[in-house]
Amino acid sequence: MSPSTSTANATQEAAFALREARTDRRTIAPISTSHGIAGLEAAYAVAEVNTLARIDAGARVVGKKVGLTSKAVQTQLGVDQPDFGILFDDMEILSGEDAAMSRLIQPKVEAGVAFVVGRDLAGERPSWAEFLACIAYALPAIEIVDSAITDWKISLVDTVADNASSALYVLGDQPVALGAVSLGEVGMQMTKNGQIASIGTGAACLGHPLRAAYWLARTMAGRGQGLRAGEVILSGALGPMVAVVAGDLVHARIGALGTVSCRMS
Repeated sequence: MSPSTSTANATQEAAFALREARTDRRTIAPISTSHGIAGLEAAYAVAEVNTLARIDAGARVVGKKVGLTSKAVQTQLGVDQPDFGILFDDMEILSGEDAAMSRLIQPKVEAGVAFVVGRDLAGERPSWAEFLACIAYALPAIEIVDSAITDWKISLVDTVADNASSALYVLGDQPVALGAVSLGEVGMQMTKNGQIASIGTGAACLGHPLRAAYWLARTMAGRGQGLRAGEVILSGALGPMVAVVAGDLVHARIGALGTVSCRMS
C-alpha cells in the first residue's frame, strides 16, 4: 500500500469513527492517536469528509464558526492561530427555544458575537475594508459545543477533525448595525439557572470579534472559498465555556447587542 493510499484510508476511517460516535452519542479515543492523524491539514481533511457526507445526506451549509480565539487556549494547545468549523441548517436555534440534549454527547456552552454576511465575498484574500463592507450586522449568540472525544481530552487535531467541536448555535432576535456598538469593549455575562457562570469581553476574542471573523474570511479565501450572503459567522467565545445538562437554562447578555437564551431539554 502506497503512503498516499494509507493516508487516504486513515482519513476515511477517522471520519467514519467520528461520524459514528456522534450518531450513536458515545465518545471515542482521540483520533490523533487511534488513527494516526497528524497535522492541521490532515485534520481538516477528516472534517471535509464528514462535511461532504452531511451535504450528501441533505444538510445545507449556512455558515462557519471560528474556534480557539482565546490566546490562553491557543497556548494550552500549542497553536498560534484559530481554527474553523462548518455550520449546517439543522444546527440553528432561535433565542428562547429548546436545545435538544438527544443530539448531544457532552455539551458545553459559550457566548459570543455572531455576524451575518450581507453580500458575497469571493476571489482574492479580502482587505479589511472589503471584509467590513460585506458584513450586514451583528447578533448575540450562544454556541453549544460538543466533542466526540472522551472527557474532552482533545488536541488541536482532534477538535479540527471533529468540525471544531461544533454542535448547535442560538441566535438573538434583534440585528445590530456594526457601527452601533464597540464590539472590542463589549462586556459579556452568561448565567446558568440564574447564577453567573461565565464573564468576558469582546477583547478576549482575538482582541476584537471582527478580527476573528476577518481571519476566517482570509483563511477561506486562501482555500478557494468565499463567504456567501446570508451566512452566519460565529466569531468565538468571549469567556470560558460551561458544561450543561438537561434542564439547564442558559442566558447571555452581550452589552448593547442584547440578550440570547436557550434551555437544554
